[in-house]
Amino acid sequence: MLTISDLSYSVEGRPLFEGASARIPSGHKVGLVGRNGAGKTTLFRLIRGELAIEGGAITLPSRARIGGVAQEVPSSSTSLIDTVLAADAERAALMAESETATDAHRIAEVQARLTDIDAWSAEGRASAILRGLGFTAEEQLRPCSDFSGGWRMRVALAGVLFSQPDLLLLDEPTNYLDLEGALWLENYLQKYPHTVIIISHDRELLNRSVGAILHLEERKLTLWQGPYDTFARSRAEQRMVQTAEAKKQDARRAHLQSFVDRFKAKASKARQAQSRVKMLEKMTPITAPQDAAKHVFTFPTPEELSPPIINIEGAAVGYDGPPVLRRLNLRIDQDDRIALLGRNGEGKSTLSKLLAGKLEACEGRLVRSSKLRIGYFAQHQVDELHIDETPLQHVMRIRPNEGQPRLRARLAGFGLGADQAETEVGRLSGGQKARLSLLLATIEAPHLLILDEPTNHLDIESREALVEALTGYAGAVVLVSHDMHLLSLVADRLWLVSKGTVTPYEEDLQAYRRFLLQGDDGAKTDKPKPAKKRASRDEVQALRGEVRKCEERVAKIEEMRTRLAKKLADPELYEPGKAGEIEVWQKKYAELMDGLDRAEAMWLKAQAKLEASEA
Repeated sequence: MLTISDLSYSVEGRPLFEGASARIPSGHKVGLVGRNGAGKTTLFRLIRGELAIEGGAITLPSRARIGGVAQEVPSSSTSLIDTVLAADAERAALMAESETATDAHRIAEVQARLTDIDAWSAEGRASAILRGLGFTAEEQLRPCSDFSGGWRMRVALAGVLFSQPDLLLLDEPTNYLDLEGALWLENYLQKYPHTVIIISHDRELLNRSVGAILHLEERKLTLWQGPYDTFARSRAEQRMVQTAEAKKQDARRAHLQSFVDRFKAKASKARQAQSRVKMLEKMTPITAPQDAAKHVFTFPTPEELSPPIINIEGAAVGYDGPPVLRRLNLRIDQDDRIALLGRNGEGKSTLSKLLAGKLEACEGRLVRSSKLRIGYFAQHQVDELHIDETPLQHVMRIRPNEGQPRLRARLAGFGLGADQAETEVGRLSGGQKARLSLLLATIEAPHLLILDEPTNHLDIESREALVEALTGYAGAVVLVSHDMHLLSLVADRLWLVSKGTVTPYEEDLQAYRRFLLQGDDGAKTDKPKPAKKRASRDEVQALRGEVRKCEERVAKIEEMRTRLAKKLADPELYEPGKAGEIEVWQKKYAELMDGLDRAEAMWLKAQAKLEASEA
């Protein structure tokens, strides 16, 4: 069991933990969440003993091994498989000793221990982990120096998973994984035999792989049972009650203070006034929960172009050698929301570059609208920002004739306030750099926005803001992402990049998830279906009308839910003797939420029919 008792720690005089406590039983899977800068990574360093605790204690069972991914594997001539095998220090030492030991008794001890730790199947286990993280059998035999930093981070992750520490600490592990790798990790962690704590902003990972959420807020730790969505609902309900209690106390305090102010100088009321002063002094303040900072993305609106904005017929694309993709027959309209699916190395990035105009078709025909503007965001662009310049200087380079107030407003529209606008990029957080790159990609109001892993380094609130911005965006969107939550909320069309071509994927994302997790068998059972015959114009119009009715129904219920939530937050509802009334309103709220679930299900069903007719 991991026990954190009355932990206190400060950084440069700013307290990150004050009397923080938590107990995590052995074998539990826990997600560590909290605002950026709250101290999540610092807590990991305290647990590992890399930082000295100022107060309190962190205790683990004796001899418990702690593992995590601190940095990428160094570039070396050692093969990937040998690098991973070496991560299990005990096995590596015993294997070396077995080659040199001469004492019969010691040889027997070494062989017995190697059997206990299942050393003989180690290479197969290491290979399976590397394969799950995207390395082919041939790549596993190549030296680490053949791979870039992001890929060596995967090797480092494979090493710590292979060594199976008693306490596994993972800090944003999906940031350097693709969708296939993220789903494999999610599945692997569910079966991991020891304790796991994950810092992550990936809702799907936190919903599927952990059974509890450790929340860091206001320098305290609170352990909530259940996955992330359960935590989010429970936390919202708690905040609602806390806000109502704070309002109720404020009203009571104002009433007492008013009496004191009126009668403190009146002799006949002096004793009563003094009594109320004592009541005010004894009243424990209830602080209303602090609202989280509003996370926003404000995309400029492009003018409407005639469809299609891109049309591809019989095209092929590649680099210097044979084409990577052939027989491309694709069309993009301005209202499309397309997710690119496919295993690593199949050509998703190649297709993105073709659409963005960074690669030319070597066969066939590709026609773009003459006025088409394209915005392109890829993770490498974040790394290519000028670290010695400020965000304001970056946008001034693109818009030299635009006034600073307007440019600052643009930065604020992406959550980069006055302080961040004047801060050198090298001192910004990963999330702030990603916001700046997104601003640069969209500043010209593109008709087509291509996003390759846009959520890396964005926290959960920022990801939700990005979803909101993309769903309201007036241009086409092409997405490559390991974030299933983002894909499920934004994408309405799925393209499968596989076996050298691109085809519509007629199943949903959950079917694709099964397809990836089942490996080669999944490829047989979940083959993409051929495109269906398009529905007639009248049928499509009828389906669109049905979708609009469903949307209106959901909007009305949402309006009613807002009114009920306001009623539940009314301090007067919590006056003594109103328990029955509270129960009635809470029951109404629960019934309304059930109705909202049904209305949303009908909406999704109608939307699915519409999408199928337009596919």
